[in-house]
Amino acid sequence: MEYTTLLTSLEENVYTITLNRPESFNACNEALTSELQDALRFATDSEDVRCVVLTGAGRAFCSGQDLKDAPTGGGKRSLADSLQRRYNPIIELMTAMPKPIIAGINGVAAGAGLSLALAADVRIMSRKAKLVEAFIGIALIPDSGATYWYPRLLGYPRAFEFATLNAPIEADEALRLGLVNSIVESDTFPTAVSKLAKTYAQGPTKAYGFVKHLLRKGEVLSLEEMLAMEVDYQQQAGESADYQEGVQSFIEKRSPKFTGK
Repeated sequence: MEYTTLLTSLEENVYTITLNRPESFNACNEALTSELQDALRFATDSEDVRCVVLTGAGRAFCSGQDLKDAPTGGGKRSLADSLQRRYNPIIELMTAMPKPIIAGINGVAAGAGLSLALAADVRIMSRKAKLVEAFIGIALIPDSGATYWYPRLLGYPRAFEFATLNAPIEADEALRLGLVNSIVESDTFPTAVSKLAKTYAQGPTKAYGFVKHLLRKGEVLSLEEMLAMEVDYQQQAGESADYQEGVQSFIEKRSPKFTGK
């Protein structure tokens, strides 16, 4: 599908979504949030998609809400409407998608743009990139899931500091704090993201989806509840074609050829 604010491609079961408003550092306007929802739904529903990469065009990953994007009709923007109709559905689609999502943080990720990155399952960051809270700079609170991710990833004291002082986090510090999985030099960044994406795209997609769902639930449910869920999902995993292939390849001492089914 053709988009006006996104570039998309599907190669070797990797669906790459590139936020494509480089002149505004990929700031989110009405069109971008609508098209991103559509692209994420396609990725969720398509059997050809086994891994998603979310990244940005130009020098930025995403600078958050486009403050110059006027609301329809020229009236005052409802922030509640923006969250409920535009941003929250994106975060929900990303966290519920039963496939791995890699955020390729090629440049600055700020405000809601940082929230997009944190909603991914794996984050690879260019050494030249930085993470910026941004909301407090315009007297707003972190949103789009930020208040969920910050304390879980940083702990309350650091989360409060980051959310209130608006000091950017450089790549090395982001890695040390556990906000990203790895940092890569800018010249090798695209190759590193592609390599990891292909690894996931060739893996047991159903099992990845189960792991993702269980780990999300594991953040809020009790041990007893998780033990019960593991029983159910392990049975489902054991009924997959990929499980049969995994066992057979182990017996035959060869690499498995998973199909995601």
